[in-house]
Amino acid sequence: MIEAMGFELVRVKTSGGRVKTLQVMVERGDGSLSVEDCAEVSRTLSTFLDAEDPVQGDYVLEVSSPGIDRPLVKRADFERFAGHEAKIKLRQPLEGRKRFVGALLGVEGDNVTLTLRERSGTPGQTIQRLPLALIEEAKLILTDALIERHLKANKSKPRQSA
Repeated sequence: MIEAMGFELVRVKTSGGRVKTLQVMVERGDGSLSVEDCAEVSRTLSTFLDAEDPVQGDYVLEVSSPGIDRPLVKRADFERFAGHEAKIKLRQPLEGRKRFVGALLGVEGDNVTLTLRERSGTPGQTIQRLPLALIEEAKLILTDALIERHLKANKSKPRQSA
């Protein structure tokens, strides 16, 4: 349904206790998303969810963009943002660790590759391969380079008239 509306589904996540939050992240193919887009997706999803009732109990629907420091969910995300800093948490330890921070190098086979950040906060020379199947959560880290990329991408997009 979301794809038919011209959007890409980034992530669906539920959280909360008695009243759940159903968070749906979407974006257009070019990475953009307006407030009007969020409202349109929210209205369409609300109608569907009211009719189909797939979520048990009370919930709040939240439709949003992934933001600049977005989650990395699909294989293509790790390739698209190669060169940028990311935090990655694994489902189970690998070499005694579950959390990794570093510069993404891309994807090799079934592994995400990154240059690990040293304790000083600077990228080091240690290359780590993390199996895609073990990744529980991954997210870009907000850096000047990421902000610059975002600004350049938005500058090249034609402005919509009101």
